[in-house]
Amino acid sequence: METKKRPIIGLVPLMDYQKDSYWMLPGYMQGIETAGGTPVMLPLTADEGVLAQLADTCDGFLFTGGQDVGPALYGGADPGLCAEQSPERDAMEQRLLALARSQDKPVLGICRGIQFLNAALGGTLWQDLPAQCPSSVNHRQPAPYDQPIHTVQPLPGTPLAALLGAEPLAVNSCHHQAVRDLAPGLAPMAAAPDGIIEAVYEPGKRFVWAVQWHPEFSYKGNQDSRKIFAAFVGAC
Repeated sequence: METKKRPIIGLVPLMDYQKDSYWMLPGYMQGIETAGGTPVMLPLTADEGVLAQLADTCDGFLFTGGQDVGPALYGGADPGLCAEQSPERDAMEQRLLALARSQDKPVLGICRGIQFLNAALGGTLWQDLPAQCPSSVNHRQPAPYDQPIHTVQPLPGTPLAALLGAEPLAVNSCHHQAVRDLAPGLAPMAAAPDGIIEAVYEPGKRFVWAVQWHPEFSYKGNQDSRKIFAAFVGAC
């Protein structure tokens, strides 16, 4: 019996330095599976040959959450505002993103993913929102992480607004860094009430999207989160 081919989607692994382990939140994988894709956790490597093989094999890539992006990636110093970083992830993701974009493979970034995408393409980051950009908007909610904590406004004429509509979206949020100066070549798709950019895309690419909130925590009960995963998997 002929079966429909499900796109294979590579997920950048999470790194736990205390346990010396790679790991993965199930919501990243389950969100992709529910949308019709086959998720595969990648090795943490910057080996050019391995990454080239992965770029050829996978139909798309999910850049997951995790540690802070290293300030060196966006030409910044660290005056003590950054939390734990992962140089291994920075190195791997730089190479993997370049390969994915050169082959026009779909990319979805979540939380750290939007920050990394912006930094890697020439933008900068707020290193700590409470210290550098204080706001009444709660960007770092306590558990449970599947519940909405603030709204974001989709911007007219963007792919996100076309997918989810023009009304404000209630989203969950757990981050202390964020997009500061938007990278050349990226365009904003949504903003929080305090002006923080919450979603971006790269015009001209088949699918390069990133969001600051966490559909991997909310997809079970949130239709908008499922639609984001479905759009990504559909592009793959």
